[in-house]
Amino acid sequence: MRFSSQYQRGQILLIVILIMVVTLTVGLSVISHTITTLRTTRESESSQRAFSAAEAGVEKLLNSTNSSLPNTTFSNGSSFSGSVSTVSGTFIPVNNFSPVFQDDGADVWLSTYPTYASPFNGTVKIYWSTGDTECTSAALEILMITGTRANPVITHSLVDPCDARRASNHASSEQAGGSAGGKTFVNSYSIAVTNGLIMRVIPLYTSTVIGVSGIGANLPAQGQNIESTGTAGGTSRKITVFKGYPRLPMEFFSYVLFSH
Repeated sequence: MRFSSQYQRGQILLIVILIMVVTLTVGLSVISHTITTLRTTRESESSQRAFSAAEAGVEKLLNSTNSSLPNTTFSNGSSFSGSVSTVSGTFIPVNNFSPVFQDDGADVWLSTYPTYASPFNGTVKIYWSTGDTECTSAALEILMITGTRANPVITHSLVDPCDARRASNHASSEQAGGSAGGKTFVNSYSIAVTNGLIMRVIPLYTSTVIGVSGIGANLPAQGQNIESTGTAGGTSRKITVFKGYPRLPMEFFSYVLFSH
């Protein structure tokens, strides 16, 4: 069977069109992948420069007495601005809501640092654990120093929400949790305080998020929140750092000694 030259030319044209379509598809795919890679690389670079600028802002604020920094631009085009705020009030997010490590603990000032002036009088309510069950929640060891610098008194409390553990550690039972500081906590515990100076809260069995409320009086300043925002190429990165006051050595709680 013989085909006409016109029919053969039609087949060749169809094959050429198919080859062109395949070539164009592959070419567009390669171009698209290249553009995506370049954009991702630029965004990653901008993100890293923005993060480095935010870190520089934190370092500058840590070594500054200013409460804020104006927008500052580096030679590479990145910039940062930042501010410092005092952590105090009726509710304190302990460790800025970062988990307090098991067996480590965090200090909560009940008087003015560093003079121990204006001791706290009222009730301290401690919240802890978010999204845990009773026996996956931490237990809390609470060391409270009250009185005066010349004559401090220490009291010790152990609170555990787990019935099985309380059978052996003889801890007190927790109270129902609640919402505070924008978080919902599983557990809470209230302690009446007279002339409170400082309190250390130590998670046992596991690390946990902790918040503390003052009932009857505001809690004094606990330190500073430092916020720094870095910008580069349309990308912004924000860093928040909590700068607390120096921790008292554990020996101070064990032997109730003060020195300043």
